[in-house]
Amino acid sequence: MNYLWTTIHVSDMDASLEFYRDFLGLELMERVNPAEGIELAFLGSGETRVELIRREGEGTPAFGKSLSMGFQTASLEAAMKELENRKIPVLEGPNQPGPGIRFLYIRDPDGMKIQLVELLNQ
Repeated sequence: MNYLWTTIHVSDMDASLEFYRDFLGLELMERVNPAEGIELAFLGSGETRVELIRREGEGTPAFGKSLSMGFQTASLEAAMKELENRKIPVLEGPNQPGPGIRFLYIRDPDGMKIQLVELLNQ
């Protein structure tokens, strides 16, 4: 089997696209309205995608405390400056548990925990 996508239910598609596409840099592959009151967007490159889904009247989704998605960044320092510019608060970190990795946590517009990771010495 191949891993295809992670589906995230969102309350505001435009705000989520601004976060995942404009901030995280995921390419918007497709945005469709397959039925009345439903909007889908697929983002990413390569084989793995992020699927955003918004359903009218669904409200703000609830995410578990132990779930997070990780995204690699070339520079955690540059990412922190961009977070500050976008007024996105850092939830935790930056942490450096070993010599080869640094990371921090933020939340997407609906509260999904996102880990920004810098792999050092690569």
